Amino acid sequence: MNEPAAREVVMMRALETADRAHAILSEDDRRHASRSAKERAGWQAAQAGTQVTADAFLHQRAGQVLQRMAERFAAFTPLFQRSGAWNLFWYGLPAAALLTGFFADQIADPHRVDLLSVPLLLIIGWNLLVYAGMLAWPWLPFNGLKTAQSGLVRLLSLGRTALPRKLPSALANAWLAFTAEWAQLSRRLTLARLGRTLHLAAALFALGAVLSLYARGYVAQYSAGWESTFLDARQVHALLSTLFTPALAVFPLQGFSLADVEMLQFGPVPATPVGGARWVHLYAATLVLLVVLPRGLLAGMAHWQARQGSRHFPLDLEQPYFRRLLKTLGGAPGVLRVLPYSFAVDEARGKGLGQLATGLLGEQASLMLRPPIAYGDEPGDVLRHVNLNDADATLTAVLFSLAATPEQENHGALLDHLVRTSARGIAVLVDESSYLDRVGAQAGGQDRVAERIALWQQFCSFHQAPATLVNLLHPEARPLDMDTGLNLSAAP
Repeated sequence: MNEPAAREVVMMRALETADRAHAILSEDDRRHASRSAKERAGWQAAQAGTQVTADAFLHQRAGQVLQRMAERFAAFTPLFQRSGAWNLFWYGLPAAALLTGFFADQIADPHRVDLLSVPLLLIIGWNLLVYAGMLAWPWLPFNGLKTAQSGLVRLLSLGRTALPRKLPSALANAWLAFTAEWAQLSRRLTLARLGRTLHLAAALFALGAVLSLYARGYVAQYSAGWESTFLDARQVHALLSTLFTPALAVFPLQGFSLADVEMLQFGPVPATPVGGARWVHLYAATLVLLVVLPRGLLAGMAHWQARQGSRHFPLDLEQPYFRRLLKTLGGAPGVLRVLPYSFAVDEARGKGLGQLATGLLGEQASLMLRPPIAYGDEPGDVLRHVNLNDADATLTAVLFSLAATPEQENHGALLDHLVRTSARGIAVLVDESSYLDRVGAQAGGQDRVAERIALWQQFCSFHQAPATLVNLLHPEARPLDMDTGLNLSAAP
């Protein structure tokens, strides 16, 4: 599924999930969308001589749902459509960098090539620092761009997100849910595009400086030299020898000696203009080798990543919402795998889990109930034979009891292990039935239950695995179905 199709599908899911009361999208609308999508996808597949794919069906259905929203709410289309203003950033920044680089070295004497040119040395030094930072980036503790909460990444992913006035509450909630999810899903793609733009801008900035050197050389005669208050000729020679080593090794350029550097020191007697071209070639070759080519290569790699991410957008169709929709196309029934922690699931609660599975994954869904994980067991040891990413289970959930108090070294360690090892995400179920039976009828019992629920929700959110409250003895008290769904942890 490509990026535009995935964006429409994610918006469709946000609409149907937020509109639990069917206020903006009736049940008839949803059935019609599924029926029309199946027919349209079938026609397209027949014309192409292929089978109907899940991607094609979901894209067609999303188109039907979004068209219905556009017909009913005039504010929806301008809200959902992407603004073309951000193209100015993606393409305008490199163009501006080229012009800036061209004029950056012209703030000094246009007839002089300074061997210690501050603009040129800054360009080279900054890029070398960037390369070092890129190597150390995975180990830096403050790499905020790695999270979708980064303001820049969110802005580039979504653009304008302000809600218009007088929008139905269900539609407003759907838009907020969509923006949060899309910022997370498109984070890597946005970072690839951002990297492509920044690397290209850096390459063009250096290229502009090179073009500036040669352009001025055609209309003015350079006087090469240097001056410094704190550096002598020997130190300058050592600095320039190190700086120009790559250029001298790759290109057949004329080298220089300590005597040459001494002769070019600016003083009372103006330095001879003879030999100015040699230093232009050395600086130009160094900029090309250390900046233009590496940054161009990095921009090309980022462009390939962005193109692949846009053509094959990573949208997990194994989630319950999509599994329910794709039942119309056939396929194997869904499986809910449950990992109880310090929780003995009796027959009545087992039936409640079975109802939960069918509500989330369809009438033919089954329950895979694993043996309980004992309190205090090391997660890596007890789950070493459980592959959380296999195809045997559609959805994996860990089950806690609300009667237990969450502990960092036990419950937290298990959640951290599951979030870290599950590429598709895990759900956290917290059963309130036993705690309600024990304290619900006591004086102040409901307040204690509410406090315990808030504690579990805060604890699970801290471990990047949002909690979903259930009642396994009375599932109807906290119903879950395709529309409400389960909150899953984000992919590691």
